This record gives sequence, structure tokens and C-alpha cells, in this order.
Amino acid sequence: MGNLEGHLLPGVYFLLHTLYYSVLASLALLRGQKFFKPPVPPREKQGHRWWKRVPGEGVMKVVMGFVGMMADFFYPPGVNRLKIVDWEDPQRPFLFPNSWQHVTMYTFFLLSGVVDIVSQSCQARQSMKLERAAEALACCTLALLMASHIEHKNALEIRVHIFFIVPAFLAGLVLMIEVWVPDQPALWFLKCWMGLVFSTWLLQICMVLYVPPSGQPWRSENPVDLAFLTIFFCWHLILGAAMLAAVYAICSLWHHRCSSGTEASGAKYKPCPSGYNSEELEKLRAGTELLHEGV
Repeated sequence: MGNLEGHLLPGVYFLLHTLYYSVLASLALLRGQKFFKPPVPPREKQGHRWWKRVPGEGVMKVVMGFVGMMADFFYPPGVNRLKIVDWEDPQRPFLFPNSWQHVTMYTFFLLSGVVDIVSQSCQARQSMKLERAAEALACCTLALLMASHIEHKNALEIRVHIFFIVPAFLAGLVLMIEVWVPDQPALWFLKCWMGLVFSTWLLQICMVLYVPPSGQPWRSENPVDLAFLTIFFCWHLILGAAMLAAVYAICSLWHHRCSSGTEASGAKYKPCPSGYNSEELEKLRAGTELLHEGV
């Protein structure tokens, strides 16, 4: 992960994953759902085709975690960072600490995906609390590892990683609260907002450390450059809120359009009035009596 591709891959994944969560949160609020995601039906009601029971979200976590682990160990081609201790050195030093930190982070997200798959496709009933707890553990572990990751770094790298740790930890904290309080829309949107902030900020780290738009590298000893990092992070807070508002607006338009279409199609059929006091029924009775008198 210590290169452009290593930051770009998880940044894009986290962004897409959080946008998906933003859509779920918006639709859940518009539909008046009690839960962020509707619970999966019991296993006996899901049919016998196992591939339909496997959650796509869990599969993506597993794939992303596995790809990230392999990239940290063996990218670029010809590199092997799988070794953790140098046994040839008499002092037995640890090797590749940054790679092993990244691999540990990916492992927890992979395990979160495994928990989703087991809970939704293998158990008789879904364990939503276990799924949220596993995802919260992955986010908190991410923040903890990044706190250790900034040791012995320059001031620039320390600051960009601190700005990444804060929203990641807050997202994990919200997920922990949701284990016990899952029916609060404010928590749904706070989680999505923090997810959008740390995913877009991870993409910003790519620009700061590897491809600065100006063509000149950022200077860690320059207080002006460090000040603008803080300014840019505050802009990312606004950007995350704007993206969340845009997702909600699009979902709201789609929801109201579908609702109006359903109401219009339902208005074509009107049941016959059956109340004894209705005017239509009285007219029908009067017409029947006249008909009998004529006969």
C-alpha cells in the first residue's frame, strides 16, 4: 500500500462501498424502514439455490481484502514481503512492518465479509448484530493500525494520516453504537458521511504524496503546506456532506416517481361501494325498484 496503486485501490473501493451505503440509508429513510438494511428471510424461505443466498456485499469485502493482501505481499512483480522475520540475522529483526500493517487491516475487512456470508447464507437466521460488530471491528482496527503507521514519518505524512484516522474511527464508533441501536437514521447518515470523508481523503493522499497537481512535491517543513492540508480536509467534510445530499436527492426523486406511478396504476381500479349509506348504492336500489314496477 506504500505506493500510488496501494492507496488508489482501497480509496476507490471505500468510496463505492460508502456510496452504496448512502443509497441504502436514503431509501430506508424515505420508505420509513426500521432498519438500515432489510433483514434477510429465514433460510427455509430463501429457496435451494445457494448462490442466490450469498450476499454480494460480503463477497466484495472478501475479494477486496484478498486482492489487497496479495498486492501488499507481491506487488510490484518479483517482490516477496511474505517473510516476517529475518532468521539469517542473529538479532532476528522483523521485516516489512508497513506491509504487515496493511495486510492486517485487509484481513479484518475480509473477515467482515466472511461474517456477512456465513450470517446470511449459512445460518438458519441472519445475525445482524454480528455483521455490524464485525464491520465496526474492521474500522476500529483500521484506525488503530494507522495510528501506529505514522510512527517515524515526517510531519506531512503524519498529518495526512491523522486526518484519515479521525473519520475512520468515528465511522467505527457509529457502527459499534448501531450494534445496540440499529434504528436511528441519524446514525445511518453520520456513518455514511464519515465513510465518504475518509474515502475521498484517501484519494487525496494519493495526490499529496505521489501525484501533486502542481508537479512540485509537498514540503513537510513548510508550515504553509501543512496549513493547506487542514484546509483541504475541511473541504472534504463539505464534499462528503454534499455527496450525501446529492445521493439523497436522487433517491428521493426516484422514490417519489415510483410512488406516484404506483398510485396512478392503482387508481385505475376502484372497488364497488358496499356501504349501505352510499349514494351509488341508493341509486342502484331505486333503479332496480323502477325496473320491477315496469315489469
